[in-house]
Amino acid sequence: METTSAGSAKSPGTLRAAPARIALVGVHGFGAHHLQNLERLSSEGVVDLVAVADPNPPAPGTLPPSTAVHSDLDELLGGGHQPDVIIVATPIQTHAPLALSVLASSADLYLEKPPVASVSDFIRLQEAAATAGRSVQIGFQSLGSHALTALEKLASGEPSAELPGIGTLKGITATGRWVRDRAYYKRSRWAGRRSLGGVDVVDGVATNPLAHAIATALHIAGARTAKDLATVETDLYRANDIEADDTSVIRMRTVDGLPITCALTLCATESVEPYVTLHGTEGTAVFHYTEDRVTVRTEAGEMAHTFGREDLTENLLHHLSHGTALLSPLDESGAFMRVLEAIRTAEAPALIPPQYVEWVGVGEQAHAVIHGIEEILERAARAHATFSELGLPWARKDATAEPLFGARSDSPSAVFRAGDALEPELSPRPYLHPVTTPSGIVVTEHMPVDHVWHLGAGFALQDVNGSNFWGGRSYRRAAGKYMDLRDHGRIKVNGVRREEDKTTLDLHWLAADGPLLLEEQRSYQRTLLDSNTWRLDIQTQFTAVVDVSLGSPGSHGAAGSGYGGFFWRLPTNDSPRVFSATAEGEAAVHGSVAPWLAWSGEFDGGPATLVFAAPAESADPWFVRCSEYPAVGSALAWDTAVELAAGTSLTRTNTVWISDGTLGVDAIEELVRRDGI
Repeated sequence: METTSAGSAKSPGTLRAAPARIALVGVHGFGAHHLQNLERLSSEGVVDLVAVADPNPPAPGTLPPSTAVHSDLDELLGGGHQPDVIIVATPIQTHAPLALSVLASSADLYLEKPPVASVSDFIRLQEAAATAGRSVQIGFQSLGSHALTALEKLASGEPSAELPGIGTLKGITATGRWVRDRAYYKRSRWAGRRSLGGVDVVDGVATNPLAHAIATALHIAGARTAKDLATVETDLYRANDIEADDTSVIRMRTVDGLPITCALTLCATESVEPYVTLHGTEGTAVFHYTEDRVTVRTEAGEMAHTFGREDLTENLLHHLSHGTALLSPLDESGAFMRVLEAIRTAEAPALIPPQYVEWVGVGEQAHAVIHGIEEILERAARAHATFSELGLPWARKDATAEPLFGARSDSPSAVFRAGDALEPELSPRPYLHPVTTPSGIVVTEHMPVDHVWHLGAGFALQDVNGSNFWGGRSYRRAAGKYMDLRDHGRIKVNGVRREEDKTTLDLHWLAADGPLLLEEQRSYQRTLLDSNTWRLDIQTQFTAVVDVSLGSPGSHGAAGSGYGGFFWRLPTNDSPRVFSATAEGEAAVHGSVAPWLAWSGEFDGGPATLVFAAPAESADPWFVRCSEYPAVGSALAWDTAVELAAGTSLTRTNTVWISDGTLGVDAIEELVRRDGI
């Protein structure tokens, strides 16, 4: 269902006895939008455009005959126009000096976003405004949307008058996918620059074209000042021949612990309206802020509402005449400026290698498209992860990822990730990704868009004494469904011992509320069999610190969903075949008990086969997904929880043969016999 509110609301009463005297500095670019808006307000008798300033005068007939035209602000201020409000819509690097000049006059200020290009300039501007006693409105137009009132209600855990609630807020994300061609970056000297002639510009995707995404997300989160943010992290890249970033992840966390992640690009396949998403325990609210439209999705269904919007120029005039609160005041841009400063002082954006970029179009109209960028942005947002943490081939190396085994030039690789920085909802834990065949074909995936808590190859359980060590939602028998309980535990690496072909981990399983439940010793051993195949032996021994119950959705009554224990998430592959010695296909092998299970397919890089041996300690059923997503697991608690008394242990040994090419049953049987598994 979709509903609509009334359009722009008017504050009660008349704005003022006479039209407000307005001057506009910068009539091109976004200044042209201000000209159109001022023409509307002039026709309503609200404003009188007394003067404009621009070194490139507007075309004849663009302005009212009574509007004076000047080449710069100084000339305008000396023209005796006595404007009530001066609007500054000029290049970013000019904002600070022009804004300070306006505040030194007798006018109030409307300053386009971003306010200025550094925190030091922002502080100077705040001080100047306070000294002059002048009002400053910042041009984040999305902050005039009436939707924000409803979204703030949803963020507090309550429904709004127009929309149902989404439960407890877990996080906020913003996604922006726009297209900008070569001509866009040649429209001016400052376009795409980090600085110009020693003056900060910071004209990147997050600070200019899609700055509203960040400002809107921060506003909904209640982050107004720099002190409202605990951390700001940046991961900046560029596909274009520019200084600044055109594709970035900005990850923030409020002092209350709320994660806010913005995944943005100007290198999309096509431009789509950007959106901010509120993720709640009972649903999501998606705000397309350029359209003032909010869509709420819950178990009950989908509902959308389109809201009205308050014009920021009118709001400033109401503020001056009636004391109405500003919708985008200077002081409430402090959190955004904290983000801009982090971008300004960050390492220069890394160039994305050309093999990952396609140029669409010709000449100055050509635009860059990063391969798979739409799904990449979605993964980053859902997992609250940087491009580096996603392990993208063009991203900077993730500092937390390290080789599992000692370096050998003739060895296939496996990368170990401790998982410490993962969001709580992903149940932070150690895992392997990428794992490759001898020729280098990657046969694991992590943080896929369908289940961002699926993490390569590792061990995970959905229920240990009520704590979720799998990630995502928890299935509960009493409810008969998956529930978002915010019950996630974490597995912490307490020690690592490395040999050339063996690595042993000491792990602590910590409950959602902190106590230690399990101690685990997990070992990985590598055996090179021939030029096409290597074997990975993974042994884990759990020791209960307290009496524990190891459960799964299956043990809670979800038939066929007994996943938990050893789990291997594969990447998407063509022509997949999953089989055992006696069964073929997902339906036949899922839930079966067999000595081995194989998966072959056409992966990115060529054909490969994985053969999984059942643990010698127990005939655990196989958990298999193929049609929905590619994954194989050995189910520790298929339909019944495993009970461990304090001080007792449980061991599982899983062997995986990782092979280039396509192996059939006979070849696999020979592998298994040869290795005596």
